[in-house]
Amino acid sequence: MYANTLKTRLGKIFLSGNILALIAVIFATSGVPALSEEKNGETTILAIGDSLTAGYGLPPGEGYPEQLALALKDKGYAVDMINAGVSGDTSSGGLSRLEWVLDSINGGPDLVILEFGANDALRGIDPVITEGNLDRMLSILTERKIPVLFAGMLAPPNMGPDYAARFDPIYPQLAKKYNVSFYPFFLDGVAGDTSLNQSDGMHPDEEGVAVIVEKILSHVLPFL
Repeated sequence: MYANTLKTRLGKIFLSGNILALIAVIFATSGVPALSEEKNGETTILAIGDSLTAGYGLPPGEGYPEQLALALKDKGYAVDMINAGVSGDTSSGGLSRLEWVLDSINGGPDLVILEFGANDALRGIDPVITEGNLDRMLSILTERKIPVLFAGMLAPPNMGPDYAARFDPIYPQLAKKYNVSFYPFFLDGVAGDTSLNQSDGMHPDEEGVAVIVEKILSHVLPFL
């Protein structure tokens, strides 16, 4: 099983077609559903994040988690990729659901790719809040002894240099604090390139996803 998604019905309400989308998650059944079946020798990878993980604006199966799973399959690796991206999510939202998602995976994930912060920056959320949320998420994963690939984010230029000076260092500092594998900028090679993004200029298109997968692949392979 190379591409699992949360077993939910997702109702999306997007504002101005951008990454600040709000999403309503309505669970189809009562209780906590299992997101991953028996591992059967597969490596379970949980990709958790916002719309950049969810694959906003892309056809089903074209998001980076699913495409990364295919790239790993092509290299001979058996992986069970769980896409727990939620469009519009901030680091606060991620923190609020992280433990639920972890508990919903039979046997727990073998690797978590943690990607949050883009919406925090776009909304001008105080970087102190973002740092606190990311710190707690990394603490939870460390306490559970779950390996982490921590994806960094950079503040958009329109937020100004003062904001960027407070926001951008959060990621390398936390990666060092928790001694986790670090991918410095999730949108490396894609941000600002109109040929690799959708019409909103912020979400990668299929070609942009291919660049992300190519760049992040070497950071994932050491875990397998």
